[in-house]
Amino acid sequence: MKKNIAIFIFDDAEVLDFAGPFEVFSVTSELSNHELFNVFTVAKDKKPVRAVNGLSVNPDADFASCPKVDILIIAGGSGTRAVMGDVEVLSWIKTTTENTELTLSIYSGARLLGALGLLDGKPYCTHHEVYPHLAEIAPLGVPQPEKRFVQAGKIFTSGGISAGIDLSFHVVEILCGEDVARGTAKYMEYRREE
Repeated sequence: MKKNIAIFIFDDAEVLDFAGPFEVFSVTSELSNHELFNVFTVAKDKKPVRAVNGLSVNPDADFASCPKVDILIIAGGSGTRAVMGDVEVLSWIKTTTENTELTLSIYSGARLLGALGLLDGKPYCTHHEVYPHLAEIAPLGVPQPEKRFVQAGKIFTSGGISAGIDLSFHVVEILCGEDVARGTAKYMEYRREE
C-alpha cells in the first residue's frame, strides 16, 4: 500500500535535509510506477518557506490540510532553534509521531524530537556541531557521534545534512528490500554509506 511521506520544512531549513530525502523516496517510487510513496512537503502554513541561503519553497500542505502521515521526516537547519519555541509546531510533531509508522530527523531536526522528550533514554545522531546543544535539550538521550544514523524503535535520527540521504536509502531498504534500494542508488549514481 502506498505510504504518505511528509517532510516538515520551515524558514531556515537546510535545503539538502529535505531535498535529499525527497529525491530518494520520490525516485524510488518513480522507478516502481509511482506505487510506493506519496512524498510531499508540509509546513505550519501554506506561505512560501525561505530555506537556508534563500531558496524559496512552496509547501504542498499545511498542518490543517496535511493528509495522514505514515512516515514523517523532520528537516534540520538553523531554523530549528526558532521552531523549538513554537508550541503549535511541537504539538503537531508530537501528535503526528504518535500515529506514524516511522519518524526521521535529519541533522539538527533532532532538536525538535529532543524538545519533545522523544530522545530520552534513546540513542541519537545529529550534526557534529549540534551535539553540545542537544545534550542540553535532551540530557537523557544517548549521543552516537560515531554513527551516521541510528534507530530507536520507530524513530530514526541522522547526522549532518548529507547523512539524511543515507538514512533515506536505509529506510527504503527496510521497507522495499535491498534490490529496490540498490536500483534507486544506481539510477541516482549515488554511493551509499551504511
